Amino acid sequence: MLTGTVPRPDASTQPLASARVEIVAESADWIVVNKPPLLQAHPSKPSDEATLWHLLRDLLAFELANGGQVSIINRLDRETSGLVLIAKSKTAASHFCSLMERGRIGKQYLAIVRGWPAGMEFTISAALLRQGTRRPSRIHLKQCVHPAGAPARTRFEVARQFERDGRFALVRAFPETGRTHQIRVHLAYAGHSVVGDKIYGPSEDHYLDFIETGWTGALHAALLLRRHALHSAVLEIPDEGLRWEAALPEDMARFLA
Repeated sequence: MLTGTVPRPDASTQPLASARVEIVAESADWIVVNKPPLLQAHPSKPSDEATLWHLLRDLLAFELANGGQVSIINRLDRETSGLVLIAKSKTAASHFCSLMERGRIGKQYLAIVRGWPAGMEFTISAALLRQGTRRPSRIHLKQCVHPAGAPARTRFEVARQFERDGRFALVRAFPETGRTHQIRVHLAYAGHSVVGDKIYGPSEDHYLDFIETGWTGALHAALLLRRHALHSAVLEIPDEGLRWEAALPEDMARFLA
């Protein structure tokens, strides 16, 4: 058990790096932030400087100078927004990683998907692996459902159905495993891809076009949102009485309005 919560004054509204990242809560051992979309979590190459990891290193400079570290426990994709838990020490990182491996950290995501699922609750249990390991793939990181893959299971609840030049739904996702792109792949497999998804949406050509040309009017017309509409809305550790929530970001809220 780590030390108890010691939030900063007004932690829920404290800005980090010119309000790009919001501090939700903090203790001596951890900090939880609300990551905006289109911010990479961790550098993939030395030249990457505008990442959540770099911003956190600046914020936690005192802790780092006194033997601490920055360990992102639940790393989100660049386009995914929402709650991120960060450990400030090796001991805390080990503790949270153990909880994660044992399924003791609950995660809830919100996604806007195409179409109306047949039921208000459904579960997808389908193994996942990188598509290129089994068949040709133009996108190296693309995952797919395949019986030879790692077991993956996601539970879904439909929160809202609406129409906007077509049918859409707001869906709550409860991943019971933590595979790469799991929620997005499972929703696409169910026939309800996430709005704005360049890889698992209407055509993977959208991802390839984006890499070549950047965001264009044609991509906006096809994808409807600049990024995939997936948000880490709730993190909780019931055994320790910890729960954090983050409201929908502006772009997803506008789409629902």
